[in-house]
Amino acid sequence: MTDKTTQSSRSGFTGLGIAPGLLDAIDRLKFTEPTPIQRQSIPITIKGKDLSAIAQTGTGKTRAYGIPLIQRLAQIKGQGLVITPTRELALQVDEALHAVGRSVGLRTTVLIGGASMANQLRALRRKPRVIVATPGRLLDHFEHRTVSLADVRILVLDEADRMLDMGFAPQINKILAAVPKKRQMLLFSATIPEEIIALARREMEFPIHVEVAPSGTAPDKIVQEMFFVEKGAKAQLLEVMLERYLGPVLIFTRTKYGAGKLARKVRSMGHKAAEIHSNRSLPQRREALDGFKSGKYRALVATDVASRGIDVSGIELVVNYDLPTNTEDYVHRIGRTGRAGLSGRSVSFATLEQKKDVKNIERLIRTHLPISALPALPPKRKRTPATASPDSSQPPRRRPSAKRPTKKPSRPRRQSRRKSRRGRKREK
Repeated sequence: MTDKTTQSSRSGFTGLGIAPGLLDAIDRLKFTEPTPIQRQSIPITIKGKDLSAIAQTGTGKTRAYGIPLIQRLAQIKGQGLVITPTRELALQVDEALHAVGRSVGLRTTVLIGGASMANQLRALRRKPRVIVATPGRLLDHFEHRTVSLADVRILVLDEADRMLDMGFAPQINKILAAVPKKRQMLLFSATIPEEIIALARREMEFPIHVEVAPSGTAPDKIVQEMFFVEKGAKAQLLEVMLERYLGPVLIFTRTKYGAGKLARKVRSMGHKAAEIHSNRSLPQRREALDGFKSGKYRALVATDVASRGIDVSGIELVVNYDLPTNTEDYVHRIGRTGRAGLSGRSVSFATLEQKKDVKNIERLIRTHLPISALPALPPKRKRTPATASPDSSQPPRRRPSAKRPTKKPSRPRRQSRRKSRRGRKREK
């Protein structure tokens, strides 16, 4: 009876070439049916072929390359190297690899900025089979000769288009020059700009191209909504959205300054909120993300640094408080909801001057965005000071006391010993 139940739960993943031990791990994680990108990618990758895969955000791309990566490393010598654009995504990739590879003793190391170099050096000395890294920190180690890329046999570029958007092309080229030419290369992305096509032609050997949805396609189960609103009324409209939808909300802004300012506004509306952007330290960013996952924070305000680094199930609403600078980022933002085939909702705020930007988004996703009428807006709230109600990951700023002098009183300059001796000689 037990064998039949196990076989039934595995039925979706059997026939893809996955080893029995990994099938047991997948069964324990209660993954019963592979996603389209997993079904197409896993058999190709297990055979050791180069792969260029395009799929929507939230469709299980990490396990699409993670499962065969673990299995291939059990068969060959050498290391696996996974490059991601953000620290958050690197940590989540490592977590996903461990969930599947723990049963086979997989050892990994994460190399990201903002983390302790000493801890990373200790981890590297333990000879990990897989290194998950952001481009900048990996090159720091490589240039200081604390890591060698000579043993890399499988190279994965995760969210390759985002890395190029963020200006990582020079670092990626240096990494590609340092790894052996004879290696398997896997390229995963949600969009496929010309730079990605050129990279695949230059660096991959007869790659097999898999595309489960046209580049730039938004997930089908996400309900998309657009509001045209004056810039000064965005906060009031957000307050209405937070009252209308009661679940976890992810809010995107263009700038890190805007993210901090908006997080304070959300807290003034009576909601627990945290912020995540490039000005936050790694512990602060992890605390904010972990707090959002656990329900400590109902809202998370983020810049596009997090648009591909947040893998949180159950996000009810994604709000584009500011439209993205890069049109392609719209797909990655709204893909934070409706993950793994679940339903979700996204709401975008635009000014009348941004009609052209809205048209560009519609052209990318090949869908007309429904325009909703503005609801009745509440009155404007008073301006929130920068020190009011910070989240627990950021201590309040200490204001200078009026009683204490801001400058130290000047002291009379001491005479040098030579001058004082001359004075004593003259007196004599």
